Amino acid sequence: MLAVLSGLTAVLLAFHRAVPNSPGRLGSLIEAFLPWFGIVVLFLLVGALLRRSALALVAVLLPVAAWTYLFGGLLLPAGAAGAGDLVVVQHNVSDENPDPAGTARALVDAEPDLIALQELVPPALGVYEETLAADYPYHVVRGTVGLWSKHPLTEARTLDIKPRDIEEPWSRALRAVVDTPQGEVAAYVVHLPSIRIGAGGLASARRDESAELLGRALARERAGTVVLAGDLNGTVDDRGLAPLTSRLNVAERGFALSFPAALPLARIDQVMAGTATVAEVRTLSATGSDHLPIAARITRH
Repeated sequence: MLAVLSGLTAVLLAFHRAVPNSPGRLGSLIEAFLPWFGIVVLFLLVGALLRRSALALVAVLLPVAAWTYLFGGLLLPAGAAGAGDLVVVQHNVSDENPDPAGTARALVDAEPDLIALQELVPPALGVYEETLAADYPYHVVRGTVGLWSKHPLTEARTLDIKPRDIEEPWSRALRAVVDTPQGEVAAYVVHLPSIRIGAGGLASARRDESAELLGRALARERAGTVVLAGDLNGTVDDRGLAPLTSRLNVAERGFALSFPAALPLARIDQVMAGTATVAEVRTLSATGSDHLPIAARITRH
């Protein structure tokens, strides 16, 4: 039985893209929690050791190898930081955050070059602007998303990633050009629609539609270096984010599980880069949000 379970787990890890997404977007649901299959692999390994079965031990090496291939690199130490690296903090601050000033100060303590925020609403928006102004003199806000920068910002504009079935005003994406000492960077700040898990499976149609619209915008991008930061309501393994992950690089080191803050199960807050490498990603201390902030170090090619 252990050998059979090991084989099935290895097949699921290695060929998760072959799992159909219908009904209930089953494939996306599995991919959202794919790293946690490591716990299954650990139990299989312990079971094989307790049974002292040579067949079970050999069989469990298959899911061990599959998991290590997919996620083992995230556990390795990151390389040394370079002088031209760009540090980006991403945080969904929550529109119910009781301490926006404390949240802003916590993000500044990480000393990033860029801070990308979502769920910015009055009057908290004014608090963020006031608290961040001294260290981040350049900022732009569009709808409920904003970007703060140590470097000048130009060409700021709203991106239309609104799902077709949303009729009310909805503005949750922006693009701006950051004039860094190492050259211009096109920065995207986004908040994709929420997903829900229910009896019918994973409800992610709106998120997937917005991801597709954002992917089209990225395909038209002509800047040399691109940075995307946002609450994407999905992990980088989720096929629903393929329009983004097929065009941008994701973190090479670090799990940085960001949601929910009380017991993080998945990293749905992401920093990705084009013509650059996301060398590492890590979580920061909890704030008044239901998300943990993440900090990413980007190395340009």
